[in-house]
Amino acid sequence: MLRWHDENQPVCNGTTQECSCTNRADQVTKTFKVLSAVLSYPTAEMQSAVDEMRAAVTDEALLSENQQLTLFQLLDDLAKQDLYELQERFVLLFDRTRSLSLHLFEHVHGESRERGQAMVDLATLYRENGLEISDRELPDYLPMFLEFLSTLPLDEARSMLSQPLHIISVLSTRLKRRKSVYAAPFSALESLALNEPESDAVHAILEEPEDDPNDFEQLDRLWKDSEVVFGPGSGQNDGCTQRTPGSTGVRVAPPTQLNNPDLSGH
Repeated sequence: MLRWHDENQPVCNGTTQECSCTNRADQVTKTFKVLSAVLSYPTAEMQSAVDEMRAAVTDEALLSENQQLTLFQLLDDLAKQDLYELQERFVLLFDRTRSLSLHLFEHVHGESRERGQAMVDLATLYRENGLEISDRELPDYLPMFLEFLSTLPLDEARSMLSQPLHIISVLSTRLKRRKSVYAAPFSALESLALNEPESDAVHAILEEPEDDPNDFEQLDRLWKDSEVVFGPGSGQNDGCTQRTPGSTGVRVAPPTQLNNPDLSGH
């Protein structure tokens, strides 16, 4: 997903001894890597790595014993369930349910121009820290953001995690309401953040109606009412030209600062 990048060298995957990115790539917070993995689309490789992920979380001990046990229930579920069923559940939850979208900026910017600029700022932050994403990926995707946090010093990562924490808390609340095992990684993230989420920001998002991907009449209305908003520039991440269900309630937030992207959306 993320690749280490050096301006004076070709982009590589950090596996060669000569590559200057190797030392940095070794200094990762494995718990963030695990949380990134379990919130990604299920694959056979993910299933085979469950024991390794469990060991990493246990060894780092950043989560309480109770949080570990809850997260391990999800890991057990991923290891034992049929892969097709896991993938179907993931798509239904996170791809077809807009109110559970793993794209952070969608919850605060909708499809507005501000989301496009926020994307550019976040991608720039990744690159300034020696990381590069492909043109097909959006930088506000939560698993990608968590993978980025895993490369930072822990205190810095926990501080940056606090910025979109109100969004993470909303997702945690909504998944708990559904009694979903996927609530576990969001609860873990809440505990890892340096600060508490802003209650007003949490309540503001929670007041918005949740969509039901099985309610086809509702989906038809959302598609009909959604508008296409073109952001500045023509690059893939400069503006959001997507048309998605639920994009009618565009929430406009101030533009982010290029050198210090505001992930909160305030």
